[in-house]
Amino acid sequence: MIGRQEIMEFSREFGLRVDIVEKDYVLGWLLAGISNHKELASNWVFKGGTCLRKCFFETYRFSEDLDFTVLNAGHLDGNFLGSVFKEIADWVYEGTGIELPHELIRFDVYTNPRGKLSAEGRVSYRGPLQLSPRRDLPRMKLDLTNDEILVLKPEIRELHHPYSDRPEEGIHVQCYSFEELCAEKIRALAERLRPRDLYDVIHLFRHGNERKDRTLIFSTLKKKCEFKNITIPTIESLENKPERTELEIEWENMLGHQLPMLPPFEQFWHELPAVFEWLYRAVEKMAPSPIPLMGMQIDQTWRPPAMAHAWHANTPLEIIRFAAANRLCVDLTYNGTHRLIEPYSLRMTQEGNLLLYAVKHATGEDRSYRVDHIQAANVTKAPFTPRYIVELTASGPVLIQPTIRREIVSRGLGSKKIGLSGRYSGKRTSNFAPKYVFQCSLCGKQFTHKSYDASLNPHKNKQGFPCSGRYGIYMTTKY
Repeated sequence: MIGRQEIMEFSREFGLRVDIVEKDYVLGWLLAGISNHKELASNWVFKGGTCLRKCFFETYRFSEDLDFTVLNAGHLDGNFLGSVFKEIADWVYEGTGIELPHELIRFDVYTNPRGKLSAEGRVSYRGPLQLSPRRDLPRMKLDLTNDEILVLKPEIRELHHPYSDRPEEGIHVQCYSFEELCAEKIRALAERLRPRDLYDVIHLFRHGNERKDRTLIFSTLKKKCEFKNITIPTIESLENKPERTELEIEWENMLGHQLPMLPPFEQFWHELPAVFEWLYRAVEKMAPSPIPLMGMQIDQTWRPPAMAHAWHANTPLEIIRFAAANRLCVDLTYNGTHRLIEPYSLRMTQEGNLLLYAVKHATGEDRSYRVDHIQAANVTKAPFTPRYIVELTASGPVLIQPTIRREIVSRGLGSKKIGLSGRYSGKRTSNFAPKYVFQCSLCGKQFTHKSYDASLNPHKNKQGFPCSGRYGIYMTTKY
């Protein structure tokens, strides 16, 4: 289990409360336990807002629930679920030290409004913040359904788990495909018109261009609406729904705590017609070009890591990446003066300096800013329409089919000799203690530390000159 300090570092980086970051961390390991259970791995399909964040977009809203389509209806049984999650709790504790107390695992099976069985689970935890035993423990919620139509084949994707105890081969889970998630969210928006569905639909539309298949999304949406016996939604049908007024009123209440800064409701609602123009009439906007990389010589081989992480810079860079993903301007303090910017790209020079490429919102001038000279960056509610490709918001890891995961699944959670990464989980000798790899944020040189300590010793850059970088960017954990 990681320590309190790492949770606090990510809290600063993300601009969110420490308890929300802790829950995100514990959710990752609960998902690892579910995906590595022999009964659940192939029968549960991850979906919903948490799936979008953990499997596709790292700069996404922090969703707190785990939603699954359960392919085996027999799993919707209170005794079965209680027994299985006690096994998962033991597995998670043995591998990480996170406590999921057996007596606080609860599942309620009920008949949903559609006349079918569903289940709601509550799993409490004691994580890195080590809350006092006298206080109520925080909880994770699970929503399980069996009566959802699964149109497309599920995918195995790697979870975003940017913390230092991430297994070397990663954590993988079976989940909805990108196109199925798009169709499901549009269908959900049509049925209930809730703030999180509007946020999700616009976010999916803006991102994932390399994966978006309009025809496949539309055909999947059509089948889902037929299954639910509802008409295929249009912008006109949504505008005329009586819930439209409540949608705007509840925007802050339902989403405010999940984001460092909540974008204006109008920004998302006014972009919705473009979604339907694209979906029904294949109206495509001309793709913008990348922002010109003026100034110093750029290292063309370097790109920001896909996963969010603590950069240990003077200013939290993940806040800027969040602003870019949500099309919000940043109030940047640079060399003692303020300017409102539109963030677009992060690059590294051949000398090892990180540069933020942006546009001054008021004048439209292209600018570059050395990251180590940025004194402060605050996300504002001022939206912007991208003039260039927003390169700060890469989507999740590429689709892979892990082989180690299959070995763990085949042996199940009952095996005491298989650990989180498929290796022997007995007591390790000092030779097998984890080592943490950090990369200097200025020159790119890598350092291996025995503890999660990002401070760097004095060193030289690639050209042999002294480098002023004092902190490293976490890269990976070695065992």
